[in-house]
Amino acid sequence: MSTDCSKAPNLKSGEGFRSIDPEEISGRERYQLLTSLVVPRPIGWISTWGSGDTPNLAPFSYFSALSHAPILVGVSIGHRSNGPKDTLINIRNRLAFCANVVTASQLEAMNLTSAEVDAAVDEFGLAGLKAESSSRVDAPYVGGCPAVLECLLEKEVVLGSAPNTLVIGRVVGVRLDASLPLMKGTSEVDPEALLPVGRLSGVGYAMPGDVRKIARPG
Repeated sequence: MSTDCSKAPNLKSGEGFRSIDPEEISGRERYQLLTSLVVPRPIGWISTWGSGDTPNLAPFSYFSALSHAPILVGVSIGHRSNGPKDTLINIRNRLAFCANVVTASQLEAMNLTSAEVDAAVDEFGLAGLKAESSSRVDAPYVGGCPAVLECLLEKEVVLGSAPNTLVIGRVVGVRLDASLPLMKGTSEVDPEALLPVGRLSGVGYAMPGDVRKIARPG
């Protein structure tokens, strides 16, 4: 369904462009604008242990690689109106989490784990997944997931007045399925074998397609 942006509030039309001041639109409009432009985004399918060792699993699309030496990844976790989400509480308690790479075959299961449920609910069971214990960090991972980053909490970053907390994790282990090939002569995972899924806006996802390879200049 197409959207006529000219009918949206607080949009100023210019010669061949629309100028939007983020401070003049609502939080919802800012979210819609940002998540429709910064695309596709990697999905951090974050798994943790909750109270009583209940496994917890939830997807976050504010997720990215930050550094390779050491390997650091960041996930921005939103807050509920009554406090932090279960994932953030669990990371603070166990100082660890796993970031499972969402692949095409896991899209439906990942979507099921995005449901807002009580902290006592096991999202692994909800999605028909098996929680396996990491041998490196105090967190579970998705059994059968071809690629998993095992992370220790490096630090939290308060994002000013934003209703999010940036969690930076130090990757201390990478679990790769034995059948997942690497690019010849490198440690690069073949993207056409991994088939990762990216997040778009709304209910949209970017499914794997043609991979174009372009040599860098020089």
